[in-house]
Amino acid sequence: MTARRVVVTGMGSVSAAGTGVEPLWRAARDGQSCVGALEVRQPYGGRIKISAQVRDFDVDARLEPGVAPFADRFAAYALVAADEAFAQAGLDRAVRQGPRCAALLGTGIGGMHTIDDGIYSVYFANKRPEALTVPKLIPSAGPALLSMRFGATGPCFAVASACSSGAQAIGLAMQMIRSGMIDRAIVGGAEACATNGAMRAWESLRVLTPDLCRPFAKNRNGMVLGEGAAIFILEAEEIARARGARPLCYLAGYGTNSDALDPVRPDEASASACMNMALDDAGLKPEDIAYVNAHGTATVANDANEAEALNRSFGSHCENLLVSSTKPIHGHTLGAAGAIELVISVMALREQVAPPSMNVELQDPRCAIRLVGAAAVEWPMRAVLSNSFAFGGINASLIVTPAA
Repeated sequence: MTARRVVVTGMGSVSAAGTGVEPLWRAARDGQSCVGALEVRQPYGGRIKISAQVRDFDVDARLEPGVAPFADRFAAYALVAADEAFAQAGLDRAVRQGPRCAALLGTGIGGMHTIDDGIYSVYFANKRPEALTVPKLIPSAGPALLSMRFGATGPCFAVASACSSGAQAIGLAMQMIRSGMIDRAIVGGAEACATNGAMRAWESLRVLTPDLCRPFAKNRNGMVLGEGAAIFILEAEEIARARGARPLCYLAGYGTNSDALDPVRPDEASASACMNMALDDAGLKPEDIAYVNAHGTATVANDANEAEALNRSFGSHCENLLVSSTKPIHGHTLGAAGAIELVISVMALREQVAPPSMNVELQDPRCAIRLVGAAAVEWPMRAVLSNSFAFGGINASLIVTPAA
């Protein structure tokens, strides 16, 4: 059986830029940072006081009364993003999707707001957690609610591989469609970790910046924690075209591997091998890639490692390969990062515009790559690559190409 081509027919997003793909893309393209003052419910004594949070999002107002009580914020973001993606794909919510449709969601942690609230209730307020704490906090709550919302009775599961979760979920869905296992997938990533406990834990790792996220800059000093979700409708090309859908792009390549070396220190050889796998999967050469949306966390180890990996994979083509990280705009959204950044990558491909690299006054000479610069650049693109590199050495790369 010849592997089927997979197309994206719909996208949706909730991010610090607001609800919808358009505000996210506009912020990334125009270099409008969505980082602001941290807002948490419990008393906070941390040193880091900034984040890229989703603001003005009332779960009870956004979701139906029968759904909202079961939805932690990460799941609520995914449901709202999925509604947008479903509508763009031209699918009817009144029609159940059935067994040929999967619901997959990447999330690094799951219901962190519910976990944080429950811990506070037990240890500080001497109260019982709310009755629905368990079904809200589990990572599988997100894909389960997606499956219920759209009647998708095919495979349903969460992918929890830290910052590669969203990208791996999307890649797995692509492989399932290619193999003929399913025809359609509702898939992406979601995270909501701007809580007291999560912020203090990340601060303890000494990887959060107190001021600016500066990927690949010589004076970079850490990342900004972000929140959000992005959901895609993936379909076998023949299924999409038979119903008259207009694909946004092809999901052409996917690579994933493991360093198998260190819980937190990345390995450039494995990252390079992961990108090479995606290129091979897409049937592309290194010079076919015009732009890379880098993982680019603005931590010392990640950025130098990723730059070296890019040079290993692309060689002399690095001189012509534009690279940027959009995390200074929407923050590092952990398990949602691969999905949110794939939205930006798809939009970059469709508009032939590479989004900027913000806050780089002086590029680190150890990061010998061609950064976009402080303003977006019009750039001819036949293929775009998006990287996600996670703690535990879990790597994932995705490639999109224009729809015919």
